[in-house]
Amino acid sequence: MQSDAAQNIMDTALFILSKIVGFGLRVENWLILGFALCIFAMFAGRMKLAKWAGAITLIFTVLISVFPFGILLLHPLETAYPQNPLLDRVDGIVVLGGAEYITGTDHWGQTQLNHSAERLTETAALALRFRNAKVVISGGSGRLRDTFDATAGEPSGARDLLISLGVLPNRILWENRSRNTAENARYSLATAKPQPEQRWVLITSAFHMDRSLSSFRAAGWPAPVPYPVDYRSESFIGRIGWSPINNIELLNTAIKEHVGRLSYRIMGR
Repeated sequence: MQSDAAQNIMDTALFILSKIVGFGLRVENWLILGFALCIFAMFAGRMKLAKWAGAITLIFTVLISVFPFGILLLHPLETAYPQNPLLDRVDGIVVLGGAEYITGTDHWGQTQLNHSAERLTETAALALRFRNAKVVISGGSGRLRDTFDATAGEPSGARDLLISLGVLPNRILWENRSRNTAENARYSLATAKPQPEQRWVLITSAFHMDRSLSSFRAAGWPAPVPYPVDYRSESFIGRIGWSPINNIELLNTAIKEHVGRLSYRIMGR
């Protein structure tokens, strides 16, 4: 019991730390800090610093608004594993949470999906193709405010959606304790109890697959087949244009994933 308690404390500490670091890495926060420094320097009478801070922040803002730098960072991650892998047998499917807009589902009483919707739509397609395969939805709440709420977890909207698309309820297992990828791997293993001779498929966003697969292997999963979905990178040239919101979101995703991969490798997760 003590080891489990210690593990939970460490997991919670790492989760909180990851949220703090993630907040600091967001590009829009860099821009706010740059303009804040400029204003502070002006009021402090340090006009040279104000000019440099303002100029650098403005140039950086224009560059990331026009050029989709996130594509350059995401493309190597998204091409690490083949898309649409050939499958002749599937005994189980694990899909990582994150495709559901939780507050929207809560508010409207109808499943609301976000940019990662393909995680669930491809899961449904695969489950309907291999009708004897179990489906594990892995994902609790990743919100910081739910850290100490034992009942928090993604609502059943993902499960409801799969059922509405034709997946039988008795095939679906829901793991709602995990808050990050390492916990996805560990808790879904306890939920699915995969056998060495079985073939399980892991579904998550393509940019997230490498880190996910490493975590699943570290947790003891018997070599799940990677099935990447939700591709974000495309032609860099084709995406050049004024699109600050999309480009910042893309760059945030890329930075978060690369930092996450590095930290997971250092910690052996």
